[in-house]
Amino acid sequence: MKAGHDREPMTSRLELDRRPITVADYHRMIEAGILDEDEHVELVEGVIVTVGPQGPRHAVVIQRLTALLIRQLGSQHAVRPQLPLTLGEASEPEPDLAVVDVAEAASTERHPGHALLVIEVADASLRKDRLVKASLYAAFGISEYWIVNLTGRRIEVHRDPDAAGRRYRTILEFSGDQELRCSSVPAIGVRVDEIIP
Repeated sequence: MKAGHDREPMTSRLELDRRPITVADYHRMIEAGILDEDEHVELVEGVIVTVGPQGPRHAVVIQRLTALLIRQLGSQHAVRPQLPLTLGEASEPEPDLAVVDVAEAASTERHPGHALLVIEVADASLRKDRLVKASLYAAFGISEYWIVNLTGRRIEVHRDPDAAGRRYRTILEFSGDQELRCSSVPAIGVRVDEIIP
């Protein structure tokens, strides 16, 4: 029997054309009951991804940051904990915290399309937050993005977005009793050891 060289090796993968889900599709799925409003998912780059459950430590950090940001910010900014942020036609992440202009947060017709500061609290999600989320936030010009790294007990600060390159040009790390001041909203200042238990 002759070996068949025209057959595709069994180990190769079939490439499928994928149709990304738009924000409008995503909203229609929620309205139709295909996705429950309380389901732990978000839309990232046209893909519906699950959001992992929160441990107590993760929840405490969000609670501390929310209280701190609300105290520090005036009436021109709104703090949005775990609420949607619409970025273009194919992404609607729900960051752990976002600071947005009050006017954008007040709309009853749409979610904000921009934030001055986005914060993700990370343990198991650290790789996704560093790669996927950082790329997304940089592409949409989010001025400052913080990753509260629970395992490393530090805050990773991403600044100076390069939208075309989908990356941040500056990445800094703060830990211990170091104070971090937000460059995009100077009223915000935190001490790392007061945030991470």
